[in-house]
Amino acid sequence: MSRRSPPWADAVAAAGIFLACFGVVHTWFWAHGALVDWPTYHDYGTAIVDHGQVPYRDFRVEYPPGALPVFVAPVPFGDYAGAFAWLMAVCGVTLVAVLAFVRRSAAYYAALAPVLVGSLILSRFDLWPSLLLVGALAALRSERHALGWALLGAAVDAKLWPLVVVPLALVWTVRRGRAASVLAGAVVVAAAFVPFAVVAPHGLWESLHGQASRPLQVESLGAAILTAFGHPQVVTSHGSQNLVGHDAVGRALTALAAASLVALWVAFGRGAASPERLVRYAAAAVCAFVAFDRVLSPQYLLWLIPLVPLVRGARGALATVLLTAACVLTQVWFPRRYFEYVDTFHLAGVVLARDLVLVALLVVLSLTPPRQRARARSS
Repeated sequence: MSRRSPPWADAVAAAGIFLACFGVVHTWFWAHGALVDWPTYHDYGTAIVDHGQVPYRDFRVEYPPGALPVFVAPVPFGDYAGAFAWLMAVCGVTLVAVLAFVRRSAAYYAALAPVLVGSLILSRFDLWPSLLLVGALAALRSERHALGWALLGAAVDAKLWPLVVVPLALVWTVRRGRAASVLAGAVVVAAAFVPFAVVAPHGLWESLHGQASRPLQVESLGAAILTAFGHPQVVTSHGSQNLVGHDAVGRALTALAAASLVALWVAFGRGAASPERLVRYAAAAVCAFVAFDRVLSPQYLLWLIPLVPLVRGARGALATVLLTAACVLTQVWFPRRYFEYVDTFHLAGVVLARDLVLVALLVVLSLTPPRQRARARSS
């Protein structure tokens, strides 16, 4: 019988695969028609480093304070885009290394992230909050509650979506009698937000409110239904392309997301707080937010890639297949055919299919077969 490789060996191997895939997306069809976000990050970083300006007070910032370090770090280098890409590569390598100590197959799947999402991985900072969240879950699973909550707080600081995991983490920690550890997360969040709340309260509020009040983005589930079966008007605002006059659809999506998240939190709280259920419900909560949010940018798939393969068994295998399908479908139109879709709704059926695959992924992650429910109640 062959011996199982140690986690550090899997970490090294998965990191090597990630770097190889990271190199591949600089070539072939990925090298053409890229849509990049790094110029916005560059503007933020140079305003802070070169001009001494205060974020939220002296200039508007779309993202929360925990994102600022990754915008600033590449500034001293002459090639901002290259330096930023390497910074994301470091985040990716660290991410798969952490996963290797939780579940080796998840590390190898996440190592494929560059080819699963394409060239956007080079110019989006979403690997940063994903790394922090995965680190938080790994720490919580290993009973390092203070560290887990500190990392979870940092993930929320970086991009607000990890908030959907907070109720699950709270149940996990309270059940183990470590409720005081939650203070570590609160301190980290306060350290990031309070200074800007003092010096630039209006600007910070504008940033948070702007994210919460975004209109129906053209790739979201509601918009995909409308573009597949109609001809709505599209305008550019809030840094994305959005539909005009469909606020009711956006509100319905928001209500559906909220109901799904509450149902997941309650279901987790009513069952066993096991490591397997923690990662499954965390993946499901993030998937619910992605599937039913008013905005569904392609980089949101990076939030799911490290989480879904942590789910074990046949459920996890099916969920990983669905996630892979969603990634492949996304690359059919993004980035090279994105504006064809925006302008003429070309491939609207493919966009809708991707969004429905994400809904199916949520169903697979969240629902428990009646037989398993009966066994859980009897035990």
